[in-house]
Amino acid sequence: MRELLRLIDRFRKDRRGTVAIIMGVLIIPLVGALGIGFEVSNWYRTVRGMQNAADAAAIAAALNGGANYDVEAKAVAAQYGFVDGNNTISITVANNVACPDGSGNTCYSAAISGSVPLLVSQLVGFTGDATLNGVRQKNLSSLAVAKSAPQSQDICLLALASSGVPQGIQTNGAPTGNMNGCDSMSNTGAQCNGHDLGLDTSFAVGSNSGCGLKQRSSPALTDPYAPLATANPGGIPALNTSGCAGNYPQETHQGNHYSGGTARTGTITLPSGNTFWCGDQLLSGNVTINAPASGAVLIIENGQLDLNGFTFKTSAGSAMTLVFSGSNGGGYLHAPADNTNGNGAVLDITPPTTGPWAGVAVYQDPNLTTGVDVSAAGNSPTWNITGLVYMPHASVALKGAIDKSTNGKSCLVLVADNFQISGTGGILKTDIGQCKAAGLTMPTAKIPGGVVLVL
Repeated sequence: MRELLRLIDRFRKDRRGTVAIIMGVLIIPLVGALGIGFEVSNWYRTVRGMQNAADAAAIAAALNGGANYDVEAKAVAAQYGFVDGNNTISITVANNVACPDGSGNTCYSAAISGSVPLLVSQLVGFTGDATLNGVRQKNLSSLAVAKSAPQSQDICLLALASSGVPQGIQTNGAPTGNMNGCDSMSNTGAQCNGHDLGLDTSFAVGSNSGCGLKQRSSPALTDPYAPLATANPGGIPALNTSGCAGNYPQETHQGNHYSGGTARTGTITLPSGNTFWCGDQLLSGNVTINAPASGAVLIIENGQLDLNGFTFKTSAGSAMTLVFSGSNGGGYLHAPADNTNGNGAVLDITPPTTGPWAGVAVYQDPNLTTGVDVSAAGNSPTWNITGLVYMPHASVALKGAIDKSTNGKSCLVLVADNFQISGTGGILKTDIGQCKAAGLTMPTAKIPGGVVLVL
């Protein structure tokens, strides 16, 4: 008896095999938990695949946009392994669907649904959503919605063509014109003969021939910069606030030179805000403008800026917007010029990067419709300009290469009524990122055919 009790006590204290006993008890719930984990992971993987297929199908339907949009969408879904009517899979594609962003009933939807049989999950009491051939099933589904979304393309040569000129952009024997991959836009037609001008894409409302590596149609662009003239604060002040009092000295041609107007030379300091110069401005020597980095606005009222063979530039660290304003008629000219016809004159302007005139180098008041044309841009004078040159009612003859300003970014956007390009007419390589750094928002054309997922 004593020996039996000793053996029992020894057995009671012996812990060997305890883990095996515990694992024997827990093996069933552990295996069940692992099984459920794998099963749920399989559901997630299947739904993820369904969603990828639905996204691709909705995009295909929106891109198609035709009567067989649903056929194409289902064909795309099949490439992802989801075939309508096979293995419980159902695919529904619809058009004229309400867009989740509230933009109208112009969206396309693709819904994919199907079921998978339950496995281990039944052991914990999950009964699924349906029964198929006596087997409990878990229903899975996905939904995608897409809509047409024309893509924006930045433009650095924009012909507003409000005058109705048939060709907003036209070449005149320009075999060497180079826009350095720039994109252009004409609110009427574009015609380039013999050379594509080095444009990448030429957008036009009307006929579009020969300009750019690609030609595309586009709706007309609304003038994006006209509101700057009346923006408050920062717009062009009313004429009666200029201090000119109707006195606008004009230069005259005297034999082989010009005289009159107001002579300008040397270093000129401009304060922030608006400075008015009245009538024609005739350089008698090089002019350097010192202005705050935040920018000064120089408004020439009823006059031209005649460089007269000299250089007009902003100094390092200075920023300025040159504005031409005034009245129509009266024989007034409202543009930069070089009446020496190409004797080395240079217009070199860096605009402010912030404020109401951010990124704007040269701006003609959109109310001006006469005396606004430019006959030899980039040649007489040479233009070294960063930012926007805005001449909405001008016919601009682009005859030379335009480079960036000495102290500015590699960004140039030209806006005029129309452009006549000849000789070496062209512009520097415009970098979109550099335009942003210069403070300028570029105009954009819309490329049809783009699609975006909205759900």
